[in-house]
Amino acid sequence: MSLRNPLARAKGLGSAKDGTSHWWHQRLTAIALALLTPWFVMFAVSLLGASHLAVRGAIAHPVTATLLAAFVLSLFWHARLGLQVVVEDYVHGWLEVALQVAIKFVFALAAIASLLAIGRIVFTA
Repeated sequence: MSLRNPLARAKGLGSAKDGTSHWWHQRLTAIALALLTPWFVMFAVSLLGASHLAVRGAIAHPVTATLLAAFVLSLFWHARLGLQVVVEDYVHGWLEVALQVAIKFVFALAAIASLLAIGRIVFTA
């Protein structure tokens, strides 16, 4: 005896087998953000009132640039995963598909722009 709804069985709908991966990625990015956010806040506060040249020099340091890139990637990935869940839960039909595609493109573009900005500071400082 199947516990599935007859309509779901007729349509062939079932688990996409993607929930566990999504859950793990969201937890891993949350852990990364929990570790990197205090560092970022302290770094940003330490640069308050600093000159433009001093800020560029601080960001250009290899360890700082690496941590900043990890923070940015974790932040955008975590935000994309969270927004994906919100759209899946509350938006349906063609608008859901359009929003999912738009979210992926916007967050990918933002992550690329952030990494290019960090790279430009590192390699031109």
